[in-house]
Amino acid sequence: MSNKYWIIAAWLLLPAVAQVQVQAQELEAVQLYTQDELLALIQTNSHLKRVRDDDCQLVRDIEARADIMQLPAYQFLYGDMLAYAVCVPRNVERGWDLMLQAAAQGLPEGLEQVGRYYHIGRFVQPDVDKAIVYLREASALGNLKAQLRLAQILVDGHGSPVDFEQSYRWLHHAITADGATHKKIQQLLGQLAQKMPPRVVANAKRPVK
Repeated sequence: MSNKYWIIAAWLLLPAVAQVQVQAQELEAVQLYTQDELLALIQTNSHLKRVRDDDCQLVRDIEARADIMQLPAYQFLYGDMLAYAVCVPRNVERGWDLMLQAAAQGLPEGLEQVGRYYHIGRFVQPDVDKAIVYLREASALGNLKAQLRLAQILVDGHGSPVDFEQSYRWLHHAITADGATHKKIQQLLGQLAQKMPPRVVANAKRPVK
């Protein structure tokens, strides 16, 4: 092929080369999530969507931080990815183990998720007693989702009456800007109050020290 044809071929390939370079730059631009950023994603239940939106580029980094560094937020994230087959082959057993590890390290979101799964029987057999244990721990750490679910379980007749006052206290002092959540809190407080003497309800309403 003459030099003339080589020049023409190279000229025709320029747009494609430029596009590949742009795509490469875009790939390099994806940064691993900070701890605060990841927790914010988890709290809004958008962590799996974010991994997909990042074209699954961070899977190895996420796995390393979950398995090697054993960071609870990343154990939670990678466990969910494995359980729901997001960017990785489905492996529910390994995913569940990572969720348990995150919960064991005291991650409120991990405790809440494990408790919720025991409650509804997702990935494991339903076990209300185990659900209460995890939800109580998450509630004590200020996780509102856990506080709501634990209160509902108590209202439904499960658990121990000794939990009524503390559950009422958590919800009475909960703060939320969401109207639907506020309405749910009011409903649960009314139902819990019916299960306790007035003096116990009054004590639960006292300011938290």
